[in-house]
Amino acid sequence: MTRFFRRLWMLIRRNRFRSELDEEMAFHRAQAQRDFVADGMTPKAARLAATRQFGNTMRLRESSHEIVGFRFETVLQDLRFALRQLRKNPGFAATATIILALGIGASVAIFGFVDAALIKPLPYENPTRLAMLFESINLGPRFHLSYLDYLDWKKMNQSFQSLEVFSAQSVGMLKTPEGPQPADGTRVSAGFFKTLGVTPILGRDFYPGEDAQSSPGTVLLSYGVWQRRFGGRRDVVGQTVVLDNKTQTIIGVLPQSFHFAPAEPADYWESLHAGTDCAAERGCHDYFGVARLRDGVSFASAFADIKTISQQLEQQYPDTNRERIAFMQPLAEEIVGNIRPILLVLLGGSALLLLIASVNVASLLLVRSESRRREIAVRGALGASAGRLMRQFVTEGLLLATSGCALGLAAGVAGMRLLPKLAPKEMLATMPYLQGLGLNAHVAAFAAAICAVTWLLFAFTPALRLSFNDVREGLSDDGRGGSGTLWKRFGVNLVVIEIATAMVLLVGAGLLGKSLYRLLHADIGLEPDHLSLIHAAAVGNTYQKDEEAIGLERQVVSQIGSLPGVKSVAITSQLPLGDGDGATSFHRLDRPILRVNQEVVVRNVSPSYFPTLGARILRGRNFRDDEDKSKPHVVVVNLTLARQYFRDEDPVGKTIAWDGNAKTPMEIVGIVNDLQEGQLDAAPRAAIYRPFDQNPENELSIVVLASQAEDSLLPSITQAIHRVDPGLAIFGATTMGKRIHDSPSAYLHRASAWVVGGFAAIALLLGVVGLYGVIAYSVAQRTREIGVRMALGAPRASVYRLILSEAGWLTVIGVGLGLVCSLAAATLMRKLLFGTEAWDAGTLVSVAVVLAGAAMLASFIPARRAAGVNPVEALRTE
Repeated sequence: MTRFFRRLWMLIRRNRFRSELDEEMAFHRAQAQRDFVADGMTPKAARLAATRQFGNTMRLRESSHEIVGFRFETVLQDLRFALRQLRKNPGFAATATIILALGIGASVAIFGFVDAALIKPLPYENPTRLAMLFESINLGPRFHLSYLDYLDWKKMNQSFQSLEVFSAQSVGMLKTPEGPQPADGTRVSAGFFKTLGVTPILGRDFYPGEDAQSSPGTVLLSYGVWQRRFGGRRDVVGQTVVLDNKTQTIIGVLPQSFHFAPAEPADYWESLHAGTDCAAERGCHDYFGVARLRDGVSFASAFADIKTISQQLEQQYPDTNRERIAFMQPLAEEIVGNIRPILLVLLGGSALLLLIASVNVASLLLVRSESRRREIAVRGALGASAGRLMRQFVTEGLLLATSGCALGLAAGVAGMRLLPKLAPKEMLATMPYLQGLGLNAHVAAFAAAICAVTWLLFAFTPALRLSFNDVREGLSDDGRGGSGTLWKRFGVNLVVIEIATAMVLLVGAGLLGKSLYRLLHADIGLEPDHLSLIHAAAVGNTYQKDEEAIGLERQVVSQIGSLPGVKSVAITSQLPLGDGDGATSFHRLDRPILRVNQEVVVRNVSPSYFPTLGARILRGRNFRDDEDKSKPHVVVVNLTLARQYFRDEDPVGKTIAWDGNAKTPMEIVGIVNDLQEGQLDAAPRAAIYRPFDQNPENELSIVVLASQAEDSLLPSITQAIHRVDPGLAIFGATTMGKRIHDSPSAYLHRASAWVVGGFAAIALLLGVVGLYGVIAYSVAQRTREIGVRMALGAPRASVYRLILSEAGWLTVIGVGLGLVCSLAAATLMRKLLFGTEAWDAGTLVSVAVVLAGAAMLASFIPARRAAGVNPVEALRTE
């Protein structure tokens, strides 16, 4: 019935077309006849010529219309037949679609991250001309510079169009009707945004000189805080906010696309107002530089210029600038340099995964085309041309590729939106380029390119089967030879590559997993269990005097210590596992001042600090409760400092002083085991701990040792602090376990391990599927041979050995090749490993055993099928 109505519709459409042609022919024939008469023909001859001319045109157009209709009809037939074939084999269709979607989804998601971090240009004018400036010391090449050094660099350089500074990331206090609240802010010099080439979308930029101490306070808002706190109102310009008890006038709003990762998170961008004691001392380092190179000046020449200036300052100011050499690197490298190796590893893993997925689906299509060998032969014998058969397979391949691409693109977009949500909020704030991650022009073009390649691959892969098989061979009894041999060789090579690729990914995942385990279980010098952490800060100029700050500290400790479940309370100026800031240099008073800069991190801690953390005093003693400024100054040093600067000597009892401040000697009274003051994967740093009461501050980092679940105690700790002073700003409530788990280094290692591990698991699955396909195809090709063997008395065990030995050799070759490639890949990613060698034997052997076991398990199914062949049925079929 459907065919009848389809033919009826074609007849009606053809008749309508012919009636239109008749009308058009009458008009054009009359026009042509007039033209011929005008040229001198007789009316009869002109009528015959016009009829002949338009008749040819009519036949040509009618035949072309029929051809177009025929082609459209055959395309619909091919599409309907392809859908029927896929519905008849739902397992094959679902497997191929899911495999392809996994490969495309992973590749699209990872490329989205790579595009956001490495390809998408930074939101600045000509960002390749921007550089970050630091001072290089023995703690590392990227250290803060002093304000006075910055002024000299700016005045003496010949390479920069502009040179500005910004302060280290800081948390200020915003006065609100609900009380003081933490506010992320950064202080910048007046030309900072002009150097970046960023213009506010509302209001204005800082004026030149507006960062002077005498200038009124001004602030620019980030787009996010403008929307959240001020409702996106345009009349916000001119309003005031109170930050750290200082009234600041809002002068503008920055663009939504603007971010500056080295200073993030930052909602309030204040003018610098460099009038503090630190800015007046060359030995006080609290700033980072950002510069724009002049046109025509290379990065290398600018680096050499600024290093020469820093060496001149070292000679001019030997006390404060000893071994402080300028360090410079491109701004893009500073922003994404840390995650570039991880992203490239993930992109490589996703590419390998896509390769395995594509090869597997292609192999499944070839195996399926082999199972339809007789169908192809019969259709050819009944008159179907090779082109007609090829078009049918092309349609099926395109349909399969389209469904896989659509599902894979949806999975990739979902992955791009999901993965950033798994990152800690603090970690995500340092990667602002991931904001708005999703489908854009670059990602869409990448996905389209992948889909185009898969369309071509899947459309013409089955055509390989047609190219080497003819109708006579397909209908004959032994028509398996040429094409079967070709596919067997091709499929074997593909499976070896798949197994090797899976080996590379599994080894990478194993190494990253072991690295993550060792990172999270590294000795950090403290016991993280049952430790609650919280920050409390006085707002503005309160608790500025030493006795007031000491009184605040003691009241806070007393109130928190009286809470049920609290075992001890400690105070520190900075918590462990931070960024390692707060460093200065010292010298020994019993030795001449060395030309070597002895740089150390400095922490002010209460006497209960080490016992609360579970840190061991290795030699000497801890601080006493009565050691305040009225007593001689004392310090405790860590084990790294003792080994680095005292070597075989006993530092206890020795006297040291800060460089440039020999009037205040400090006696070393103890040595404590190393506490991890930097990130988890950083090397231990030399550290000096001073009694809090000898160096009081009005901002407290509080550590509480609890006898119960530490996170349940945080609300009570907050209430206890507010009982001391409701005006204190409280923020950063967490536990030591979460601080370790959410640290940037732990997140990067964990994310890499999980993503590569996911790729490896999928690669293992796909490799096993590919091996199964090859062995199953081989069994199908050798059905007659197996039947003859069994008819002649071969036992089933010999059939098992025959099939499994074939799979075994493929696995051995694939694992061996993968082992070599794994060593090369692991060597390239060794910078991502912590406490794990790239050639870790345990990981390599474990992965090889797992992969070999999975391969043998996949081969057992077709081997069992081969062993169950009925000889009579096999010979009768053939």
